[in-house]
Amino acid sequence: MDRRSLLALGLGAGAAGLAPGLARAQAVVTPGQARPFRILMLTFRGDTDVERGFRDYFATNEIKTEFLTRDVERDASKVKPILAEVLPTFRPDLIYTNGTPNTLAVAGPYDAPPDAGFVRDIPVVFALVAAPVQVKIAPSLASSGRNVTGAVHVVPTDVQMRAMQSYKAFRKVGVIYSPNEKNSLAIIEEMKAFCAGIGATVLAQPLNMDGNRPTADGVEDFVRNLRSQGADWLYLPADTFLASIFGRVGPVALASGMPTFGATEFFMREGQGLVGLVSRFYSVGQLAASKATAILVNRRPPADIPIETVKRFTLIINLKVAKELGIYPPIAMLNYAEVIT
Repeated sequence: MDRRSLLALGLGAGAAGLAPGLARAQAVVTPGQARPFRILMLTFRGDTDVERGFRDYFATNEIKTEFLTRDVERDASKVKPILAEVLPTFRPDLIYTNGTPNTLAVAGPYDAPPDAGFVRDIPVVFALVAAPVQVKIAPSLASSGRNVTGAVHVVPTDVQMRAMQSYKAFRKVGVIYSPNEKNSLAIIEEMKAFCAGIGATVLAQPLNMDGNRPTADGVEDFVRNLRSQGADWLYLPADTFLASIFGRVGPVALASGMPTFGATEFFMREGQGLVGLVSRFYSVGQLAASKATAILVNRRPPADIPIETVKRFTLIINLKVAKELGIYPPIAMLNYAEVIT
């Protein structure tokens, strides 16, 4: 994939753009606004650049906003008790959710029965959901048909696979994932479809489960086993739980001599990844905030606001990891990649 082809797909080292028409709030405060807008923020693993981008958007646009943040500590089963405690007293105008598990715990799938106990009367804006259509948050990206919209943070799977192939050709790709995360299952199916078209194989390794929750038990052995099966790459998808154990995955892959490709900026910054094609987390938060602004300030129904991803992606290469592996990128890639040294 040459530079022109990559740039045509929106890949570059610059800041990610916001969706057309949503780059700035159209009004700073609703006329007659008696109090700040109240936003309940449900995070998954604490405060990240996504949340910072989300809040900064309101501050930059001087929109009076009161935030109440609750972290589920990587356990989406805590969402229901939090809502039961907070909704009657805080009475949010909008709920922000980080990740697929949190979003489904709040809004449920679009085909859930009306009496299923999900939030239907408060707008919900999500970020860090990789596959909202596949997990039934929305029937299409054009409209959820209900009180939900949001920002997708993952570059299309086939584009990632082509970038990986351009860095180093492969016949087998290993992937580790949480079997209870529907978006991860959807991404693996997209990987298999792409690899089938080029005669490659996906080696999919689920994490162990403790009841309904994935665990990190044995993850180091999973990495080594994928390498022993001939995996040319280890792909790390946008998997909510997996992101919490990147620190146990990256070093083992590096020690095994296996290059890693990350779908999220977090893995590239914190997980010793070799290369990744990502959307900036801060920009994802800003895009989500622009949609929240359209709801709160401009009074647009969430169903009328399309679900979108940022318009520019960033190719990140860790040259320190490349040197340790002895697997250097094509020289042309260095013209448009962000290089971590």
